Amino acid sequence: MEESLQLQIQRFEQLPSPTEFASQIESKNVPAVFNGCIKDWKAFVKWNPATGGLDYLQERVGSSTVEAMLSKTAPVFYGDIRSHERVQLPFSTFIDFCKQNMRNTDSSGGSLLQSERHQDAVTDVDQDCLLSGDVPQQIYLAQVPIMNSEDRERVQLEGLREDIQTPTFLETKELASVNLWMNNAQSRSSTHYDPHHNVLCVVTGSKQVVLWPPSAIPFLYPMPVYGEASNHSSVALENPDLSLYPRAKCSMDYSQKVILQAGDALFIPEGWFHQVDSGDFTIAVNFWWKSNIMSNKLEHMDAYYLRRILRRLMDKEMNQALPKASPGTEKLKRQTCELLSNGAEHGCCDSNPACKKQGLQEKGLKLHELEPFSLQALHELVSVVHDRVNITDQSQCIQSTPPNDSKVSVKHESDKTLTTKLFFLEDDPVAKILWTLDPSTLQNVLLAMAHNFPRTLEALILHLLSPVGAEVLTRKFDEVDQNTTEDDRNKFYQGFYGAFDDQFAAMDAILNGKELFAQQSLFDLNGVFKGEIMTCDLPSLEHSFTGIAMISHAVMQPRERIGPTCCIKGVEQSISIEEAFCHNRNISPK
Repeated sequence: MEESLQLQIQRFEQLPSPTEFASQIESKNVPAVFNGCIKDWKAFVKWNPATGGLDYLQERVGSSTVEAMLSKTAPVFYGDIRSHERVQLPFSTFIDFCKQNMRNTDSSGGSLLQSERHQDAVTDVDQDCLLSGDVPQQIYLAQVPIMNSEDRERVQLEGLREDIQTPTFLETKELASVNLWMNNAQSRSSTHYDPHHNVLCVVTGSKQVVLWPPSAIPFLYPMPVYGEASNHSSVALENPDLSLYPRAKCSMDYSQKVILQAGDALFIPEGWFHQVDSGDFTIAVNFWWKSNIMSNKLEHMDAYYLRRILRRLMDKEMNQALPKASPGTEKLKRQTCELLSNGAEHGCCDSNPACKKQGLQEKGLKLHELEPFSLQALHELVSVVHDRVNITDQSQCIQSTPPNDSKVSVKHESDKTLTTKLFFLEDDPVAKILWTLDPSTLQNVLLAMAHNFPRTLEALILHLLSPVGAEVLTRKFDEVDQNTTEDDRNKFYQGFYGAFDDQFAAMDAILNGKELFAQQSLFDLNGVFKGEIMTCDLPSLEHSFTGIAMISHAVMQPRERIGPTCCIKGVEQSISIEEAFCHNRNISPK
């Protein structure tokens, strides 16, 4: 909701100054409409067909040769290079098309069949410039240069420059190009974005523009970034194939629609997808210029920007994978809340602010001193571990060694493989339990495990912690850091890591899982931004980024805090406590 409000398109009745436009509109990268922006242009009067505008244009620049789009899919004009041809024709010929089409419309009251209009128009104009079977309605003057700062030889209609004025709020911009857009029948442009900021000005006729922010890319399926039409959507405007592009059915939910009448102007920021419908006869002029970001972007910084953007997209993907509330977590919360309600008289509640303010040294680690909420969570975690892990030779301490340690083994090899591939909160019971715990409860539960069931905690972290579980655990550690004093933080991490024979093995297990979760997010991005991020497996992708950075390193930021690297060894507890707890909870110790 907050993002949608920030991206809301505004209409302005008064034109902003160059400074106001740059600071209040352009810098936000959100479209804006300026009503009546160009009504003082000479073109606004002289190009109007109702007042002889077509004759004026024919006399003014009729002898110029222009490049037009020729499309068999008209009235839809797809901008990618495979979907249309570029043909050369005299501008006067296109004016004749327009005149004939308007005569047909006037004489028939607008009821003449399209095929009849096509036939009449073709018989009255020079057909040599068109391919056999083509009709005028398949011709669209798109992006015909009036001014081009990079290639003056491409300019075809320079004679029209004095009829238009640069909008006052663009006077300080270094324009890249000014272009004419003209159609003699209803037309639709395909969905695409431009690599420049754009102000589209409607001189005569009307246009409807549908716009999507760059964040809507997953629903628009842009063509592959290595292709010649990477700025175009793959989804057809008419009869889209939702079996190939299932997310496209939701694309309009992220769009905004504006209607532009003659005299209006629309600011379209770079990267915003847009699709334009034009009326029967429309003339428009657009201004393109480089954004400040692109103008100031130094080439030697590209690798850095790529890494930062990838990481930002990945963080968003990871956040979406961990919803604030889900059916599974809500169910567990309801169960624990019932326990709290039934057992409140046995002790204080974890959510009680007074309890949270206690220092760790005041919190008991014995099972009978745990609050009901903590006890329930502890019971759930121990149950999961003992259900999935065999703890053998219980009279001896379990060493923090690789998974082939004879003292700890996963019950079923398939379970072990499954655990390493768990990336969704709903699929992992450990992650679901941890996700429901507030910082105070998490400390109680983990310290109770470290104090009473050190081998169970060790098995949980070294053998059962999935990628999503590791991500949840480190996020919970961040919450602990934010809600406790430095002294309490140190005591908590010392107590937690002190349960492990090899504290660094525990840290590695957590970090490895967290990085697997991040790596999976990169693959998920490939699915969402198909053709934008990558189109191959990770090793191939790494090679494709040679000279920039290995992608596996690009997506991994410096390791996040998971507690002090130096931990005080915890006091080992007899296995009999673990057995007693399991007995009381009707769990068979493994």
